[in-house]
Amino acid sequence: MLKDTINIACSNCNLRELCMPIGLGADDLVRLDDLVAARRPVKRGSSLFRAGEKFTSLYAIRVGFFKTCVTTEDGRDQVTGFQMAGEVIGLDGIVNEQHTCNAIALEDAEVCVMPFDRIEEISREVVALQRHVHKIMSREIVREHGVMLLLGSMRAEERLAAFLLNLIQRLQARGFSRSDLVLRMTREEIGSYLGMKLETVSRTFSRFSEDGIVEVNQRHIVIRDAEALRRVVNPQVCH
Repeated sequence: MLKDTINIACSNCNLRELCMPIGLGADDLVRLDDLVAARRPVKRGSSLFRAGEKFTSLYAIRVGFFKTCVTTEDGRDQVTGFQMAGEVIGLDGIVNEQHTCNAIALEDAEVCVMPFDRIEEISREVVALQRHVHKIMSREIVREHGVMLLLGSMRAEERLAAFLLNLIQRLQARGFSRSDLVLRMTREEIGSYLGMKLETVSRTFSRFSEDGIVEVNQRHIVIRDAEALRRVVNPQVCH
């Protein structure tokens, strides 16, 4: 009975198209419903998993925002990514069967727990799932390459503009506004992710605001000129 109350059928979930394969038949959807062992609430500031913990499951974020981070040798937290509803986290644990980073909830959240042995078992029968897992892994590799490019060759303005464009694009895919967002992360966390000092993040936001590109009210951001943001990232973009 408990499983019935905490389980959510993938086939009825409004985020299914974001975190599950699309175009599946009824039989395959029933098999996918077996993937989710439980729904797990995670309070703001709590960890979903920590570096060094045994890897057992992937997690589809159903509600809320997370950050992933690693602790550097001098004890600082280095943010490695931000994840939102409809995205899958925990892939870092597959290679050595233990997690290599911490996943911390930035607000009260809820995840669908998908035991990895069950994913492997069902993906042998549902080829579309196997393909989808590969696609998620590939997306993660592409994202990491993008971050390396961001940190390796971009100026502060380019980094922050690329970050905002990426965030708004992901939120838009979830049905949110294409210009209006509330940042779930702090300026300091953004700086950690983008390799920028807190003052530089704040100064760059102020510059964008002065130029009329964004409107900033604490964590509430309104993108006034997305085209100008794109030109910051890529000056060759046509007007």
